[in-house]
Amino acid sequence: MTEQSEAVRTGARRGAVDIAQKFGRFTEHWSPKIIAESNGWQFKLVKASGEFVWHQHEIDEVFLVFAGQVTIQLRGADDVTLGPGQLFVVPRRTEHRPYAPEGCQLMLIEPAGVVNTGSAPGELTAVDEWI
Repeated sequence: MTEQSEAVRTGARRGAVDIAQKFGRFTEHWSPKIIAESNGWQFKLVKASGEFVWHQHEIDEVFLVFAGQVTIQLRGADDVTLGPGQLFVVPRRTEHRPYAPEGCQLMLIEPAGVVNTGSAPGELTAVDEWI
C-alpha cells in the first residue's frame, strides 16, 4: 500500500477530497472506488450505466447522486429515481437493482468490506480499490 493511500485509509490525510477529480480518475462502470473511510464506513464513487444485478445486503446502503440519474428498482415496492443532490437509503435485506440508462455518477456510503453485488456474486463483483 502506498503512503498516500495508507494516509487516506486511516483518516490521517489532511485537506479536502476533490470528488470531481476522483471521478476523472476512472472510467469503469459498476466498479466502486473508495475515496475515504470514517468510523468503519467507506465512501465509494461509482460510475453507473445500464442495469446492475438484483441483489441485497445485510446492511443499509446509501446512494447519493452527483451527476445524471439512477433508478433504484426495489423488489415488491415502488422504484425510486434520484437526480443530482438526491440521496436514498436502501434498507438492509431489501432486494434492489440500480438502473442508469443514460449514465450516472454516484457515491455509495456503506460499512467497509461490503461487496457491491451482495447476495449475487458474478462478473460485476468488484474488488475494493482506493483512488
